[in-house]
Amino acid sequence: MENFQEKLARFMRGRYGQDQLYYALIALAFVLLFINLFVRSPFLELLLWAVIILTLYRAFSRNISRRSMENQKFLKIWNPVQAQGSLMVRRVRDVKTHRYRRCPHCHKMLRLPRRQGTHSVTCPVCRKEFKLHIPW
Repeated sequence: MENFQEKLARFMRGRYGQDQLYYALIALAFVLLFINLFVRSPFLELLLWAVIILTLYRAFSRNISRRSMENQKFLKIWNPVQAQGSLMVRRVRDVKTHRYRRCPHCHKMLRLPRRQGTHSVTCPVCRKEFKLHIPW
């Protein structure tokens, strides 16, 4: 007799499975569940069930191209948000040693050592030189 893992692998063959949108929907379901523990709203419970059903539908779907397009659209929105959040975490972590400034020409974020005063900085992306004042 086959074990459960082999049966599950055979069942999932040809199905879409998990991707970044799947994990985001699972996280959303947990957030809604946590909020619903305190609020006890029938609307939130209905929304929670809709998210869970959508997540399972996407995971077991055989229309791989459609699910992949949905994931790409999600990532087009999610990646800039994630990059901004990661930049904020780095800025907080480096607050004692570095300062973050934008290049006025190409608008690339530069990580500069924290030295007070006026400095001449060369952007590594566009190679333009500009003056910069770091007050503290």
